[in-house]
Amino acid sequence: MPDSNSSLPRPDWIGRLRVGDEERLILIEAQTNGQPRRAREAANAFLRWDSIYPNAVHVFAAPYVSPDAAEILGHENIGYVDLSGNCRLTFDRVYIRTEGRPNQFAQRRDLRSLYSPKAERVLRALLSEPRRGWKIKELARAASVSLGQASNVKKLLEDREWLEPGKDGFRLVQPDRLLGEWSENYNYRRNKSTDYYSMDAVPQIEAKLAAACDEVGCGYAIAGLSAAWRLAPYVRYQRAMAYVVGEANEVVERVGLKPVTSGPNVTLLTPYDEGVFVGGQVVEGIRITSPVQTYLDVRGFRGRGEEAAEAILREVIKPTW
Repeated sequence: MPDSNSSLPRPDWIGRLRVGDEERLILIEAQTNGQPRRAREAANAFLRWDSIYPNAVHVFAAPYVSPDAAEILGHENIGYVDLSGNCRLTFDRVYIRTEGRPNQFAQRRDLRSLYSPKAERVLRALLSEPRRGWKIKELARAASVSLGQASNVKKLLEDREWLEPGKDGFRLVQPDRLLGEWSENYNYRRNKSTDYYSMDAVPQIEAKLAAACDEVGCGYAIAGLSAAWRLAPYVRYQRAMAYVVGEANEVVERVGLKPVTSGPNVTLLTPYDEGVFVGGQVVEGIRITSPVQTYLDVRGFRGRGEEAAEAILREVIKPTW
């Protein structure tokens, strides 16, 4: 047995595995998080243990090993197993591989933390300036969150290796991965929606909404396909949509909107968090949601929402990366 008095921390589990007439030592490093950063840390640990446990079989274990982490481990010839049913074990005459099993722990704490309303403010700030180097205080200020909240989001993104350090601070290096995972965990139905009808044409309704909100002093942003058309005019729409906070009832009265239960051509949204306004733009005198927020919203719409989202991603968001 290798020297147990080594100053190096021991693997989480050490055992012996018999394959035919041969016996191999197996080392398992278990983590509660199977993201790339933890996989890379485990790979470095196995490298250090090679001098103590030569020719051992290395295995990384976690509740769920992400595809990026699996790629890192495969590069280093390290096996892995997870509790979702994925594994890769290749040594001697053994080859066992199962992949593509969905994450059975998708509601784990880090996902809930990363895509909570306050955390999303941090994500919007990062994606609004994807090439910028950030200090943690600057990021917290830009997102209007506490230093602790900003630090927690930073750690979760570092675990995924979507951030990297630089001379001018840390920066986002995988905006596509971040936006993709966020969109899978985003649901615009968290906002409270109320439907109305107006005799005016949709462009007139939007202009009246903007003017009424300015007069009343309400925060607002034209949203959904209304905003998507102004960013990348590929998908036509027949319903005005806007986020409104404040005296919404007075705005409704000034614009002349009538509540309806069917056939609406106006939807007003009360946002689940005012972070939806972060990064908004003014187009022809009307405030609209940011490209990122618009993408997230319309991607979940039935019909041609996905088509509008892809146009925004291709024409507006990706060029900033």
